Parts: sequence; structure tokens; C-alpha cells
Amino acid sequence: MFTEVKKNSQIFQDSDKTYYPEDEVQVSNIVKELYDKNSPIELVGTNTKNFIGNKTQCAERLSLSKISGIVEYLPEELYIKVKGNTPLEIVEKELEKNNQELAFEIVDFGFIKDGKSNKGTVAGYLSCNFAGSRRFKVGSVRDHILGFRGVNGKGDIIKSGGTVVKNVTGYDLSKLIAGAFGTLVALTEVTLKVLPKQKSCSTIVVYTEEKKLVNKLFEKISSSSSDVSGAVFIPEEPKNERYQYNKERVFKFNDLISNKSFLGIRVEGDKVSINEKIKALNQELELDKLTTTILDVHQSIPFWKKVNSLEIFNQTNNNLLRIVVPPSSSIKLIQNIENKFKYYIDWCGSLFWVEIPSTKNDKIKEIKKITQEIGGYLTIIKKSEEFDFEETIFTVNETRLLISEKIKKGFDPKRIFNPGKMYRGV
Repeated sequence: MFTEVKKNSQIFQDSDKTYYPEDEVQVSNIVKELYDKNSPIELVGTNTKNFIGNKTQCAERLSLSKISGIVEYLPEELYIKVKGNTPLEIVEKELEKNNQELAFEIVDFGFIKDGKSNKGTVAGYLSCNFAGSRRFKVGSVRDHILGFRGVNGKGDIIKSGGTVVKNVTGYDLSKLIAGAFGTLVALTEVTLKVLPKQKSCSTIVVYTEEKKLVNKLFEKISSSSSDVSGAVFIPEEPKNERYQYNKERVFKFNDLISNKSFLGIRVEGDKVSINEKIKALNQELELDKLTTTILDVHQSIPFWKKVNSLEIFNQTNNNLLRIVVPPSSSIKLIQNIENKFKYYIDWCGSLFWVEIPSTKNDKIKEIKKITQEIGGYLTIIKKSEEFDFEETIFTVNETRLLISEKIKKGFDPKRIFNPGKMYRGV
């Protein structure tokens, strides 16, 4: 047991080799001793996303689960400051009291892991940097971090940024830790930008199986002045016994024909502005030539929650890929996976979620090659039991790997935090 912390409180469960600090100072003391002993450790919170990435090359864990709670919330200043492992649901409930929301949309990984909602914690979500459907309009998670506090791999307490929207101090540090999967800093506090909630929303549903038309509509939507905040294409499920057929169950709404391929287009605002946007989109996208329906607010809200909770891949035993490509190149990827795999496209054509049966592991390499050729990157979010690890979990080239190694050395020179989580040897 760490001598300095032992004087203050019993915070360890030595039986499972997991340490439970209760505040930032205790985290710092623990990491300093780990640093002196050259002892690597796995950083964990509530384990909602621990299945993503490689297994860490260490035997002990540092749980930050007790470092939780709202530190400061000033609605009029549009920010909320929380301890790192505060559950996102608690944050959302607090913001709801003032009719506000996080500036990014949350992806809920609970369904693909356990078959039920579990959004995890602020620090865990920031470490993954996975943004939901509003991403193409408002930016990624890292774009909404105003500041953070944490402990680096030497045990030093570091901080970056401020508490107001105009403050950009430490901007680059926030960019680095977002998406680092806990390999750089043990996050103890995060300040996030918040925004007023939209008064209402509606979703235009366009029924089509023509992938070229879908790509054309995505292009028109991205350049539209109608302020679209969500654009997702959900095709019919392929005929393959390796898949669970749950599309019709997940997207069962009164005004939606769920057994067809469809494109969902979300508009938000007050009722008057929504009606005006729908009229404008009907003209811009020439929707009078297509079969469409409209989901009202009572159907739209749960519709987009289901999109962002990946319910269509509920508890899959197959491989699940997350692929991000330039919108202009998405048609090439569509043509490669068309009718072969279960998938859908979000972010107005940029984000693909693709389920690959465990019997088709070799196809991952093929899809990754195409993804890289068109300027995108691929992450294997969930692996099948038969996954042979010939493919890296995260797409990385030699230049990016070299940069990652240098950043890692700057924050964590002895590779104390989550060694090998993203890239072997880093």
C-alpha cells in the first residue's frame, strides 16, 4: 500500500489489485510512487468502454470512480465544471433544470456492451472523443472542452484552460487528451461548454435504396442553409444468419416504415422555424419526387437517441467498426460494403458504423485499406471472440505513430498509464 495515502484513509482493495483514490492529491501521490517503481497501471472509471482498444500491459488498476460530483455550474456563463468521473446522466439532469444541454451529442455504448443504456462518465467520454449525430454541425467533443485538471505520468498535477467560452488558454492540451484513451493523463476535473436546448425538432424521412442518391442528398444537406442538425442513412439489413435482425424493432415509430431503407434528416428550433426549414429542404432536395414522411418531436427525440445508442447493434457478438471518411469519398466506401454487411451512415455521410461477422475477419483488412486510400481512418470498436489481432485496433501510419510516441513521452515518460491501449509499445 502507498505509505503517504495510507496515513489518511483506507482507499484500496488489495484483493483485486485496484486502488481507489478519493481526490486529486491522492491520485498524484499514487502515481508518484508508481513512477518511482516503474510500475504501469490501467486507468479505469465505470468500465463502460473498457472493451474498446487493446488489453493494457499491466496487472494493477487505478480506479477514479470516487472522484465524482459537480464542482460548479453557471448557466448564465454557459459552462459546467465537474469532477472527472461524474456520470454523464447526472450532468444531463442538472443541465435539464435550466433547459440546457451539452454542446455535443452523446454516443451511448451501453447497448452494444450490455443491452441497456449506460453513458459512462465525463472523463471516460472525453478520453474516447466519440461524438454523436450533431458532430458535422457543432464539432467534436474536444471542441467543447474549456479546461481540465489531471495528473500526468510523473504524478504532477496539471491544469489547462479556463471557465469561459472566450478563454482559449491551453487549447492544444485539451485537443491532445481528447481521444487519448487514458494514455496521457488521469483526468480529475473537466470544464465543458453547454448550450440552450432547442425548443423542438422534427425529422424528415426519405425512403430510398439508391446509394448514389443518398450520397447526393448528403452533399446537398451539408451545403444547405436550412441548419440541419442530423443526417443519417439506415439501409435494410443484409440476409445473413450471423446478424440479429432488429432494425424494425428498434425503429418502430408510427410515421416510419422501418422495413425499408431510409434517410433521416433532423431540423430543430421553434415550430415556425421548423416548418420553414422543412419547406426549404423540400425545394432544395427536390423531395416532392421521393417518398417521404415526417416524424414529429415525440418521435424524433427517441429516434435520434436510438441512432446514437447504436441499438441496431445491440449486444452483437460480431466485430463492430467505426469508420470516418471525407464526405466527398463516402460513395466509394458505400459501394464496397453495399448489401454485404450490416451498417448505417451518420454525420451527413462521414461516419460509418459497420458490423462484420466473426467469420469474415479477413474483410476488416480490406475495408481498412480502402478507408486509408480515400483519406479516412478506422477503429475496431468491438471485437468478436474469433478476432485474431492481425489488424491494429486503431488506424495509424508511421508518422502518426511517431508523433504519438513523442506526445506519450512528454506526458508519461515511463509509460505508466494504460500502456499499449491504443498502439503496441506506446
